[in-house]
Amino acid sequence: MRRFLLQSFLYSLIFLLLVSCKTYKLTDVTSIPASEKTVRNLYFSSNEDYVYKCQMDIYKNHVSGILIIKKLNETTHRVAMTSDFGNKLIDFEISENNFKVNYVFPDLDKKIVINFLKNDFQRLLKREYPVTKSFENGNSKIYFSKIDKKAYYLFFNKENGLLHQIIYTKNNKEKIDFTFDAKKHIFADSLNLQHKDFNINIKLFQITETE
Repeated sequence: MRRFLLQSFLYSLIFLLLVSCKTYKLTDVTSIPASEKTVRNLYFSSNEDYVYKCQMDIYKNHVSGILIIKKLNETTHRVAMTSDFGNKLIDFEISENNFKVNYVFPDLDKKIVINFLKNDFQRLLKREYPVTKSFENGNSKIYFSKIDKKAYYLFFNKENGLLHQIIYTKNNKEKIDFTFDAKKHIFADSLNLQHKDFNINIKLFQITETE
């Protein structure tokens, strides 16, 4: 597991140079007045631990373990992952503007691995999004949030008001698709994180649920 995980990340970097993402555009939507100035992702806002079974697929290689996300304060979370055998893989603290590694398994202590984790979890745990434009389709209200060259499309289910998808783009190119399955606004029962310019997919499945 140690060797192929690092090799897979290196292959991902090479793959990025060979693949260009398509321009992302909403289809079959209607523009609506922007009634909300800010929208929020509250899935990791509870003070209770979020414990998930984690599955990572990297170039047909599979890694699994336990992932724990804990809110330390209103801006910072702690994220730790162990292997299925109980070996600690990584432990870090992260906010929108800061990243501190508490521990990393020696074979994973590579810049490309650390940057991958930092960037993905900063976007996953991002709380607030200023609304630039609003849209809707038959199932969702869609909020477009643009910050410099980065942009996010947040899809909220019309029936229950729950966030079910975030599309992250940069320079108008789709980069990451976060898809959530949830029954409560503070807890995602499952998460599928799919990179569009890397052959990387991360899935989280509920083990314990917050109240």
